[in-house]
Amino acid sequence: MLRWMGLLSLSVVLGAASGGDVYSQTTAASRITPERLQGAIKNLEALAAKTIETNGTPGLAIAIVHHDKVIYTKCFGVREAGKPELVDANTVFQIASMSKPITSTVLAALVGEKKIGWDDRVSDHDPGFVMYTPYVTRELRLRDLLCHRSGLPDHAGDLLEDMGYPVDEILRRLRFQPPSSSFRAGYAYNNFGYSEAAYAAAKGVGAKWNQVAQEALFKPLGMTATSYAFADYEAADNRAELHVLIDGKWVAKNTRDPDAQAPAGGASSTISDLTKWMRLHLAGGKFEGKQIIAEAALAETRTPQIVTGFTPEQGRVASYGLGWNVIDQRGGLIVANHSGEFSMGVRSEASLIPAEHLGIAVLSNSAPNGVPEGLTESFFDWALDGKLQRDWMAFANQQFELMVANDLAQTSDFSKAPTDRGAPLALAAYAGKYQNDYFGVIEIAQQGGKLTLGLGPKLEPLTLAHWDRDVFWFQPTGEMSAGRSGVIFSVGPAGRAEIVRIENLDVNGMGRFERVEEKED
Repeated sequence: MLRWMGLLSLSVVLGAASGGDVYSQTTAASRITPERLQGAIKNLEALAAKTIETNGTPGLAIAIVHHDKVIYTKCFGVREAGKPELVDANTVFQIASMSKPITSTVLAALVGEKKIGWDDRVSDHDPGFVMYTPYVTRELRLRDLLCHRSGLPDHAGDLLEDMGYPVDEILRRLRFQPPSSSFRAGYAYNNFGYSEAAYAAAKGVGAKWNQVAQEALFKPLGMTATSYAFADYEAADNRAELHVLIDGKWVAKNTRDPDAQAPAGGASSTISDLTKWMRLHLAGGKFEGKQIIAEAALAETRTPQIVTGFTPEQGRVASYGLGWNVIDQRGGLIVANHSGEFSMGVRSEASLIPAEHLGIAVLSNSAPNGVPEGLTESFFDWALDGKLQRDWMAFANQQFELMVANDLAQTSDFSKAPTDRGAPLALAAYAGKYQNDYFGVIEIAQQGGKLTLGLGPKLEPLTLAHWDRDVFWFQPTGEMSAGRSGVIFSVGPAGRAEIVRIENLDVNGMGRFERVEEKED
């Protein structure tokens, strides 16, 4: 489904909703006692087990780190619904956008070694990357892309990925996308802008991104099951499949290859590996007593860069750092977190409270749901205050239901046929090729007495259904698909369509295509 709100929005909502008067004062001493922590773990385990039993998700993996120790690891449920293999600490999950803080950790290693700088110009490392405005192209820094303040619209580029364009072509076409805000003036969550920062940094050190990640982070920490290559996830025998809910049952039906946006959403890992990464952050860049990443460079990733939300009644500000949501949500205790989702079937979250040296990661093999957030917020309540401030699982699931509803509202409702339907023109009047700079050429063709819509470099056809006069609809496919999308033709004086607008491609104003005059042989 469309992720136009971005997963940050849920983190902001959860942060703004956290607590009440109990969080109104900050204390220097830790609020976590050994007894309270053990009680929190016991309650968390019961809630996770209940989530599996009540069909909340097929499988879960949870780990908790405290004072540089892994104090809890527990897995629940199965890797694939209907099959007996259980999730364990070495089960490989795709983690979607939880990849972002791992990517900024890799970049922090390069910054600490002075191989790159957060404020390096992108063009100095990757001269071929061009933004819509020449001034922005000249002044764009790695930092701007990593905190989503470049001006690129929310999720721009993701639909190009769904169409099958390769990564180099997606990044090239971003130059045709007008900005959604002035440079550095607004926040808009963007996967391919974020990925470009990593790709540019890798070019700056003369290596491929996956190689950089392995050498800078995965090898030093012994994260042997973590990778940015989809082929590595696919080759793992012990892997969690992606699940979506169909008629009340979790079904493993989708495959999601996120290689094009690997730094932003393409990592896969195990709950065991992720504990090492959380320990690194909570120990100021040290692992097993050795300084792996410079403390200041790592801390910068969790430093607010741009405001993303504000709740005046509570005086709380939510921000985005470099790959982390940074939220004052617990009375002066700063929480750094990031969720991940593929709407095709996976959810994840990592959340740190550095002042308490506490971190939790939750991986689940289904979507959409608020299971990782519900478990995380519940655990923090129990650990910090000994009681729940609300039913976080119900609240988080409700927020995802609202996000889904907002996604579906982006396009027209084609569920009920019009009462006075106008007949279409002869189908030949609509057939032909149309184009714009951003999405390229699309093709409307006649096939079996119906129209088809071909998208992407392969122009793979999707069947159009007639709605009313010059309006048709189709069901989009891929990660960014939602409900049915309108295909609206504008007919010229010659009695044939000259322009077509495709609703689901028009969210950022790029869904209008003009007919291409084809030369006769």
